[in-house]
Amino acid sequence: MPEWKFLTNHALVLCLIAQQPRITAREIATTIGITEKATRNIIKDLENNEYITKKREGRRLRYRVDPDMPLRHEIQQDNSIGDLLETLGWRPRRRKNQRTVHR
Repeated sequence: MPEWKFLTNHALVLCLIAQQPRITAREIATTIGITEKATRNIIKDLENNEYITKKREGRRLRYRVDPDMPLRHEIQQDNSIGDLLETLGWRPRRRKNQRTVHR
């Protein structure tokens, strides 16, 4: 494990949730290399601060990231979570009710 990382565990959890909305806390924990309890605490932080919402689908949860939420540090609040996620390779999914505009 490296001594330091560019992204915090919160950012890593958020990235995984954005990429895989039906991912489990156990899968996140295994991928990042943190405990499942730490993962659940991060998910709770993200949900309590409205960065994500979750909806039950059968026995699993589906997460949704609010890409318009600002980054948390005061010097980065002009940037949104969506900007960060897109920089890291995330592509927002189209909602079923969004129409495709043909030009």
